[in-house]
Parts: sequence; structure tokens; C-alpha cells
Amino acid sequence: MSRLMDNFGSFINNRWLVFVAAMWIQSCAGLGYLFGCISPVIKSTLNYNQREIAKLGVAKDLGDSVGFLAGSLSEILPFWGALLVGVVQNFVGFGWVWLIVTGRSPVLPLWAMCILIFVGTNGETYFNTVALVSCVQNFPKSRGPVVGILKGFAGLGGAIITQVYAMINAPDHASLIFVVAVGPSMVIIALMFIIRPVQGHRQVRPSDGMSFTFIYSVCLLLAAYLMAVLLLEDLVDLDQIYVTIFTTVLFVLMVIPIVIPVSISFFHEARTPAQEALLVGSAKPGPRKSDDANEVILSEVEEEKSKDMDLLPASERQKRIAHLQTQLFHAAAEGAVRIKRPSGPRRGEDFTLTQALMKADFWIIFFSLLLGSGSGLTVIDNLGQMSESLGYSNPHIFVSMISIWNFLGRVGGGYFSEIIVRQHAYPRPIAIAVAQAVMAFGHIFLAFDWPGAMYVGTLLIGLGYGAHWAIIPATASELFGLKKFGALYNFLTLANPAGSLVFNGVIASSLYDHEAARQHNHASASVPTFFNLSLFGSNDEALKCNGAVCFFLTSMIMSGLCVLAVVLSLILVRRTKVVYSTLYGRRS
Repeated sequence: MSRLMDNFGSFINNRWLVFVAAMWIQSCAGLGYLFGCISPVIKSTLNYNQREIAKLGVAKDLGDSVGFLAGSLSEILPFWGALLVGVVQNFVGFGWVWLIVTGRSPVLPLWAMCILIFVGTNGETYFNTVALVSCVQNFPKSRGPVVGILKGFAGLGGAIITQVYAMINAPDHASLIFVVAVGPSMVIIALMFIIRPVQGHRQVRPSDGMSFTFIYSVCLLLAAYLMAVLLLEDLVDLDQIYVTIFTTVLFVLMVIPIVIPVSISFFHEARTPAQEALLVGSAKPGPRKSDDANEVILSEVEEEKSKDMDLLPASERQKRIAHLQTQLFHAAAEGAVRIKRPSGPRRGEDFTLTQALMKADFWIIFFSLLLGSGSGLTVIDNLGQMSESLGYSNPHIFVSMISIWNFLGRVGGGYFSEIIVRQHAYPRPIAIAVAQAVMAFGHIFLAFDWPGAMYVGTLLIGLGYGAHWAIIPATASELFGLKKFGALYNFLTLANPAGSLVFNGVIASSLYDHEAARQHNHASASVPTFFNLSLFGSNDEALKCNGAVCFFLTSMIMSGLCVLAVVLSLILVRRTKVVYSTLYGRRS
């Protein structure tokens, strides 16, 4: 009995249990991606036009991205307390919207509806912050895979909740809003005491690599299964019993990763005290003195190296940098050169948010994310209207599909960017540039409405958009440290609503309503133009547009913005090439 209790205690405090529970919580942190499903019913029930729906979309993006309060409270409250605040916001915000849409509560003004959407989606920031911070602390040496997998499940949340909605088979689409309000709240309350730091640096095992491989395999299986089920449900009119079976199998696949902490806690031999002591000494988090010295020398290398060194092949450049480092170490040891720590942190050290805001690299990351993710989010928020304008009767399939591609983009982005930096010592932002180039082609597919454009477009845009949220946080943590990771991450997420405010709230909605007004031949009235259909304009009539022309110009603009984002990412690659070569090259 004592052995069993020890094993159970080990299970409760196992970092892999925290990671698996964080994956389940993150699957409830992608509610914003369901806006494309719930916006049509809000639009029809409350008689909104496209610009009014766009304002709700901007409020949703602000709520999903403004995480300063979540970051601050997570440092003051216990993690379960921060999660509970998020649950309350999610339940109140979306629950009230459901009451309004179903006629159980009086209709509120548009500004009040924006507040409710903001409050509801802002609950996600608590789920995101707590899950990411706790797992990054528990897996300090594996933050690339950890961030990629966790953000991947956030992207998959839309498809999972849509499948739950299909199982319930509610007679009205407004019931999906009820599922969004109640389902995640129940999951978070059940798991909120598990998510916490558990001194994960003391639990490093040789089998960790295989455990991550197992998680990746489950992720791919889960994505493939969901895609097959969604396509089958879209093409065939299935009986409700089959939908229920498919949803049950989905839950089983999501539970499978729990075998990792179970096997470690109940079937692996416990470490001896001597082994534990060695592990503590070798895996203690935080920079060691030798690492600090290396960072100081790295700063001196950046100042001493010649400009021509950047033009050399990678292998030759690495050799010369290593030689220059050796010379500086010897000079410092002999007293010929006095190495001084700089007044502020250097790349790779811990920055505060204020210090990071003074760096050009941080703003390049921000604007690259704004252009890339902002254009992708514009498509996600308008999938319902896009699919309707192209003649599709069921927008849910595309919302679910882009959630799956978003998921694979996040998991794949974290995995392949980790290979780039660890095996080739090349800057991680090169993966961002590739993702943004993929998105540019996706926007072009949607613009021209080629055969299967909605399927191909959601594939490319979903993959590229998702990759941002695995690569950007890992890049920021490498260049600006982990100590203030929560604050840095939550500031970068502001790029999402900033991009949505302009791309969706002004450009996409104005062009859509202008084309809808032209199609409906309102020549005798005051026909809106692109310039007077601003974000804060008003039009009481709900307009509907048909055909590829509704989003043609918007998609072409989004494609051009993605190309500009590629340029910014390549600039960041050039600026950080030596840093990545030094930081990762010396480990190989």
C-alpha cells in the first residue's frame, strides 16, 4: 500500500501529467476560431450587416489577445485562481450572448454585444497563459516542442467543439454558443488544480524524446481522424448514432497521452537519492556561470567580428567565431582585455518587457506577426461569409478544417523549427518566412475561386497561420529570455487584434458591403463606397454578397501583406544569424 501511495504521489506531481492536462485545457482555448460558425446566426437573428459583424470580430480578437490582466493575475494568484477567473469570464460572456440570440434576454446595443464577446473570449488568455507558463517552467529544455503542441491543441479546439455540437445535434445553430459557454468551463474546473509548476527540471529522463515522439504521433492521428470524420459528415447524411460513436472515439484519442505519466509513475523504477542529487545538479534551471561567461563573450564577439564574416559559409563562419571566442577568453584570463557585462541584457538573456520594447528585433517580430497572423485571422473570421458567397451551404466544415490545419501548422511549426535551430544552428525565423509565403499562395487561391479553392485556401492559410503561434513564442523566448515570457508573449499577441482591426474591421468588411450594395442595385439610394464604409460607419440594412468578387480584392491585399511579412522575417533572419550560429552551433 505504501508503494502504491508513493506511485500515486509521483503521478500527481509528474510534469507529463501537467503537460497532458494543459493539452486538454488548450483544446478549450481556441474558442475564438468558432466565430466563423456563430457569426451567421448572430447576424441573422439580430439583423446585423457585415460591418457590424466585423466589429464583433474585432472585439473577439481583442478579447482573445489582450492578456495583460491574465499575465498580471497569474503572477499574483495561484494558477488555479487565474484559471477560475477565465472560466467566469467565458461563462458570463458567451452565456449572455446565447440568452440574447435565443430571445431569453433583451437585445443589447452593438457596443454592449462587443463587450460580451470581448469578456467571453478574454477568458482564453487565462487558459493560454497558465498552460504555457507552467509547462515552459516544467520543460525548460524542450520549449519548442512544448509550445508547438500546446498551441496546436488551442488551434484544434474549434474542430473539437464543433464535433461535440454535431453529437448534441441541437435543432438551432444558437446551441453552439451554449456549448461554447458551458463545455470549456466544465473542463477547466475539472483540471485547474493539476496545472502548476512541479519542479519539472528534476524529472528529466532519457525517454523524454520518445515521449515527445509519441505525443506527436497522437497529434497526427488525431488530426487525420478529425479530417476523415468531418469530410464524411459533410458528404454523407449520417445517423446520429454514428456521429456519437465518432465523437466518443475522438475523446478516446485525446485521452491516450495520459499513458505517459501513468507508465512513468507506476511502471518505471524510481530514482535513487544519489541519482536525484546528480540530476538536480545537472538540470537545475537558469543560466550557469559558464553560460553567463559565454554570453558576455558572445556580446564581445558581436562587437569584434568583421562585417565580412557574415558573408562566409556557415561552417567557416562558425570556426572563425569560435576562434575569436577563444582569443577573447585567453585575453580576459591574462588580463589583457577586461570583459565587462553590458549595462542591459543581450540577445538570449532575460529581458523585461520595457527592455524588449527598446529593441528593433522585437518590433520586427511584432509587425511580421501582425501582417502574417492578422491576414490569416481575417480569413478565419470571415469563413462563414466566404463560404456562403461561393455557394456553400455549410460553413462549419471549413471552420473545422481550418482548425485542423491550424493545429498541424502549430505542431509542425514547432517540430521543424526545432530541427532548423538544433541540427543546423540556423535562425528559427526562417520557418516563419516559409509559413508566410505559404499563406500568400492560400490567399491567391481564395481570390480567384479556382476549383476546390475553399479547401486548398483553408489548408494553406491554416497551416501558415498556425505555424506563427509555435515559432514566434519560441523565437521570442530565445532572443529575450524566459523570465518575463508571459508578459512578452501577451504583448506579441496584440498583433492579432491590431491586424484584425485594420484588415477585417476596415478593409474586408468595407469591400464586402460595397460589393453587396452594388449587386443589390441600390443606385437610387446612397450607395456606400470603400471610403465611407469605415469601421465606425452605420448602415441599418443587412447586405449579402454573392460570388468570388465579394472577397477578391481583400484576398489579394492579404496576399501582398504576407509577402511583406516574409521580407520582415528574412530581415530578422539576417540580424540573428550569428546569434543562432553561436548559441546552437557550439552545442553540436
